[in-house]
Amino acid sequence: QVHLVESGGGSVQTGGSLTLSCAASEYTGSSLCMGWVLQTPGKERLGLAAGNGEIGWTYYVDSLAGRFTISQGDAETTVVLQMGRLKPEDTGMYFCAARRPPCGDSPDRYTDWGQGTQVTVSS
Repeated sequence: QVHLVESGGGSVQTGGSLTLSCAASEYTGSSLCMGWVLQTPGKERLGLAAGNGEIGWTYYVDSLAGRFTISQGDAETTVVLQMGRLKPEDTGMYFCAARRPPCGDSPDRYTDWGQGTQVTVSS
């Protein structure tokens, strides 16, 4: 089991930026598919972005329109989600998640989850 801890959430105004970080208990390279999932009350959880740095695979949900970027952090056990041009509809709890390959875009396939970090975007 992979232990995941998110950080970096907070409150920001529309159009602002935030960077979320996920610290994993093991190397986030070829052996893990890492992703970020948004949970908003009353809505289904949404897989926003995912990646595996070793094979150069990334996935982004179409609705992001290039506003977010997933990448490996400075530490090989860290995954970062850079979020820009934030909108009120981006508000919610952001979860870091992991699974063993093969990688995919479905949030239902993740086996390990962090506790989440709250992001609030005000208009």
